[in-house]
Parts: sequence; C-alpha cells; structure tokens
Amino acid sequence: MSKPQVSIVMGSDSDLEIMREAGKALEDFGIGYEIDVTSAHRSPDRTAAYARDAASRGIRVIIAGAGGAAHLAGVIAAHTTLPVIGVPMPATSLNGMDSLLATVQMPAGIPVATVAIGKPGATNAGILAAQMIGLADAEVAKKLTQHKENLAKGVEEKSKKLQASLKQ
Repeated sequence: MSKPQVSIVMGSDSDLEIMREAGKALEDFGIGYEIDVTSAHRSPDRTAAYARDAASRGIRVIIAGAGGAAHLAGVIAAHTTLPVIGVPMPATSLNGMDSLLATVQMPAGIPVATVAIGKPGATNAGILAAQMIGLADAEVAKKLTQHKENLAKGVEEKSKKLQASLKQ
C-alpha cells in the first residue's frame, strides 16, 4: 500500500470493527491510510496535536468515528484545514442517533462531512475520501469511475435475475 493519504481515527478501540470498513474502501482504490485511536474528551491535547500534525505527515483527508457525544470529528476539524469526514457510531442505547446529531451539528466555519451511522457510513467515508483525492489523482478517479460502473452492472444483473424468476 502507498504512503498514507487518509487518516482513520476513532474515539475508542471498540469502534475498530466498524472503522475498518473505511480502510477496506480505501484499499479498493489503492489509497494508503493510517489508523489510530484518540479521544476528544479523554486525550484532548493528543487529539489536537494529531489534527495539527496530520498534513505534515502527508495526510489529505481525515475520517473520524465516534459514538455518544461524538465530538471527535469536530475537535479535529477545529485544529486542521484538512477535510474531515465524521462517522457516527452506534455506541449507546440511542443506536447512533446521538452520535449522528453531535457529528452533523457543527457551527458555521468548522465543517465536518457526516455520513451514515455505523458500517455503511464508514464504507461511504472511505469512498468520499477517495473522491476527494481523486480530484487531483487521475488513477484514483479512474478507479472511482469503474466503481460506479460496477455498481450499475450489479443492479442490472439483479434486475435480470428478478425478471427471470418472475417469469417462472
């Protein structure tokens, strides 16, 4: 894998299973990534330093997953000019709705692109990061085009299969 261009970070190692989905998506596009744990609340100085230093490490996009109060993506966005994608985690009895609202409700001037709760969101965060990188990387852009074509072919195949089963 190439040098990391995307940093995947989560508030707790219990989020790893979900956040690996972002890594899998990035791997599909040949994009290198790093993965780590830091907490907006339990390690605020570490989180601020992580965000401030990301660009100097060659990071171009940060994907941040957090549950509960879910301030991680916002705190990171406050300390960097890199694009930040927030992945709400289904960590509490509210099944991620609290995390979704905490991640998406950012004040004007500190944007966080927020995706769906849990694994679908992590997958989409990886794809969204690839789309951001693909703006300046022709090879990634080509892989994204192929990805869209594969999605369309999959729908077409499912349609044909369904129509064939209805005729029987």
